[in-house]
This record gives sequence, structure tokens and C-alpha cells, in this order.
Amino acid sequence: MAMPKIISLYSGAGGLDYGFEAAGFETAVAVERDHDCCETLRLNRKWHVIERDILDVPTEEMLKAAKVKRGAVDLLIGGPPCQPFSKSGYWARGDALRLDDPRANTLGAYLRVLEEATPKAFLLENVEGLAYQGKDEGLRLLLDAIERINRRTKSKYKPVVQVMNTAEHGVPQVRNRVIIIGSRDGTAFRFPQPTFAEQSDLRQPRFRTAWDAIADVVPDADEDLTARGKWADLLPSIPEGKNYLFHTDRDEGLPLFGWRRRYWSFLLKLAKRLPSWTIQAQPGPAIGPFHWSNRRLSHRELCRIQTFPDDVRIVGGRTSVQRQVGNAVPSLLGEILGREIRVQLLGWPKVKGQPRLLPPERSPAPPPEPVARVPRRFHHLRGAHAPHPGTGRGNQAAQRLRLDA
Repeated sequence: MAMPKIISLYSGAGGLDYGFEAAGFETAVAVERDHDCCETLRLNRKWHVIERDILDVPTEEMLKAAKVKRGAVDLLIGGPPCQPFSKSGYWARGDALRLDDPRANTLGAYLRVLEEATPKAFLLENVEGLAYQGKDEGLRLLLDAIERINRRTKSKYKPVVQVMNTAEHGVPQVRNRVIIIGSRDGTAFRFPQPTFAEQSDLRQPRFRTAWDAIADVVPDADEDLTARGKWADLLPSIPEGKNYLFHTDRDEGLPLFGWRRRYWSFLLKLAKRLPSWTIQAQPGPAIGPFHWSNRRLSHRELCRIQTFPDDVRIVGGRTSVQRQVGNAVPSLLGEILGREIRVQLLGWPKVKGQPRLLPPERSPAPPPEPVARVPRRFHHLRGAHAPHPGTGRGNQAAQRLRLDA
């Protein structure tokens, strides 16, 4: 049976593609330069994979691989690498390089394919920082460029922009992403309304939780999940759902750290009754979220929290797996959007029934794990610690200002 065809850019390990597959789409070609990601795609699906930098792949080659002509592609999807607009840039520097960052030219590469392939519709995904108020030059660049594409191609793309919290759509993870969707014929996309809430009521069930996602996962016996590094022994003294801030003078633990002196994910632990926090792509040894059993998350648990299909296996070692899964878009979000795009913008029949990738509800979750005492070797840290002075005023930002002076 025929299915709407996708050209997928910056495909990574396929998170977005698996979601659209669940919504009845076919990835006709995937373009990705990371070798392990490409091996993951080849292992799990029979999609045509082009393993090169998008800057070196002509659009005509993509169309030929997808076996479609210009204008016949149903949907273009992709999430250009988002580091130039990431929140971490604000923490370290007080700001981010953004459009001055050479990696921002990935936005231009996406736009080049949009213009030369002129698909019936497109979806572009990125970090929330792309649309920060007062720092949205990347978003304005995109919207202005699409206007120029419309003039040159006689298209009527009308981009609609939305920041989506994945937990509000059934993903067992709080993850905010900017989604931009447009149709060649000018139809304005209507984003689906949230269907889950932090507290359940008569209208909406509660968020899916970490327990819903991973309660039945048994890690492989040969997978080393031991927490490592100088702070590993402190992890059992932090309650479920909390992080290092528990051990500051504003919470109930010992005053070992200054308020907001560390990344939010430092010693962050999952709570069974809450969604996971954002899965990190490149965490250090003390960066969570960690399992409530005071260990790292297994490969399968990472995939479950990202709502990958259970038949997907990730190629590579621990660092590569974490990067691939952490950089992915939760597949369920792709399925939710795909179901709407196929009906609203492409005129295909509605997919009936509950989303395939929605985790089952496994309530009630067991009570939280017991909390251990702080090991004596950390007691020397007890004392008064100054809080963080504010965004852009930390040590690295101050050092940068001195160098620029």
C-alpha cells in the first residue's frame, strides 16, 4: 500500500522517522553524516541512507535516491544541529554564538533542500532557544528565507511555529522543542492540543511517567551501569526527583553546594511518579538523569524514555549510544505530528486508534526508594556557599568579559 514519502535530513538515529513511520509515512531517503547513526538506521530499517554531510549532498541526489521528482515529495523533515541556539551556551558564556557559530549554516542547508525539492509540506525541529524572545535571530532568518523561497518557487509556504512540551503529548519526558510546519499550498497547520497534564482531571490524564516507561525493563547483564566519578557515592543521599540542590541551604540536605552553582542535571535522579527530565546527549559522569536505583540508565531505558519502538537497537559504545539517543526527537512526538500532517496538509485518511508509541500506564508506582546518609568523605564541604549570581555572571562569563576588555 502506498504511503506518503519523506526526505529526512539530519536523521540521527531516526527518532523523528520512527514516529512518522508509526503515523503511516515512509522515509524514502535519510541524510546523516555520523557513521554510528547511519549504522543504526541500516540495522533497524531498509531506508536509503546517504552517509555524508548534507552540505556535500546535492538535492538532486536525494530526489533520485527517494525515487521522486521535485515537487512530488510529500514531506521534508529534519532538525538541524542545535548547539548554536542551545541553553548551555547561556550558562557557560552568558550568551551563545548563535548565528556567528559556523554550525548555524546547517539552517541554510535545510532551506536549500526545501527550495530545490519544494515538498508538499515541511517540518523543522529545533531547540527552544531558537525562538527565545529577543534572541530569535535564527528563527527570523528562517522565516525571511522561506518568504524568499516562496517568491522564487511560486510556493505559498506559511510556517506555523510552536514550542511543544513533549510531556503534554504522552512522552514520559519533559523536553521543550520548537516545531515549524508549513504547507506548499498555504494551508496553515493547526498544532494538536496537549492531551496530558501534570495533574489529571476529567479532561486530561496525568503525564506519562518514568515508571510507565521503564518499569518492565531488565538491563542486559553485561551492561555496566555503575555511576562513576568523584560524586557517585553522593547520589544515594539524594531523593527521587531531586538533584544536587537538595544539598544546599535552601533544601533539606546538608549545605554542600551553592544554590544553582551547578548544571540542573548534576546528580539529577528520576522519580517513578514523574516524567523524566531531558535525556542528555553528552553527559559527564555526574550528569543525569540517573535511575532511582542510583545507577546510569540502560540503553533500552534511554530508548523507552525517548519512545523509540522496542525493535530499535542502537549501534556503538556507551558514549555513542547516549549521543544518538540524547540528540533524537522523541518518536511519539513525531507520530502525533505525523497523524495531523497527513490529514491537514496532505489529504490522507486519518490514522485511527491510540498512538502506537504511547507508553502504557502502569500506575500505581511503588513508593520512593530510601535515602542514604551523606558519606563522611563529603562532610568537609559543609558550610556557607554563595548562590549563583545570575545568568551571564558566572565564572566563565566573567572570565570572558575580562578577556574582551
